[in-house]
Amino acid sequence: MENFWENIYTYATSWVKEAGEMIKDSFSKELLIETKSNPNDLVTNMDKDVETFLYEKIQETFPTHRIVGEEGHGTDVTSAEGVLWVIDPIDGTMNFVHQQRNFAISIGIFENGVGKIGLIYDVMHDELYHTIRGNGAYMNDIKLPMLTESPVKEAILSLNATWVTDNHRIDPAVLSPLVKDVRGTRSYGSAALELAYIAAGRLDGYITMRLAPWDFAGGLVLIEEVGGVVTNVYGEELNILEKNSVFAGEKAFHKEVLQTYINKKR
Repeated sequence: MENFWENIYTYATSWVKEAGEMIKDSFSKELLIETKSNPNDLVTNMDKDVETFLYEKIQETFPTHRIVGEEGHGTDVTSAEGVLWVIDPIDGTMNFVHQQRNFAISIGIFENGVGKIGLIYDVMHDELYHTIRGNGAYMNDIKLPMLTESPVKEAILSLNATWVTDNHRIDPAVLSPLVKDVRGTRSYGSAALELAYIAAGRLDGYITMRLAPWDFAGGLVLIEEVGGVVTNVYGEELNILEKNSVFAGEKAFHKEVLQTYINKKR
């Protein structure tokens, strides 16, 4: 069985690197930009091209595997049974469009709902965060250590300012005290990168009130492999086929935040 997953992993990492080259090559060409559900929800021709490239590679090589992608592939998937690839071709599209950096390709591969392989590729920094469950997590060739305990007062939290201002998903008063108490806050504009940074120990926690499966699938597997926790914002298990709030972090930080800041306000 281990060779089974190593075989999938070898193909997946190769395809992700190839897709990264496609993206870098695109910077010398005209970029077509569309909006999806609102003016801030962007999709480019590269999002679509990369997802199609990965979709075709997977279908050709692993025809029994199912695929869910941000740009429309796998909309008929209603169950997590079997082997499921959850793909974000460019996570952080706004950063891709405006900055040409701070975006990533994210892939999570699951078997019957259990994460087996996690890949997040920071294309512009050529940093590939990767894991096969049970074999440790890596950034390129560097093995990532298990996460060490981080109390709130010493923690760096990744949080978009939206969630501490007026919004229709959470009372700003819930997270505002946490923002005051942590050592510092950051927001990178790419959920995949923020989750990868938790796995690498660069961040201690990440909270968002809305995230699609393709945004968190790869990061979930990575973080669990280094001893971290990924749940919804109330500490409940995520559904890999549905949009969720997401709270990822080092275990002690995760527990303290739930007990002291979030569940106390429910």
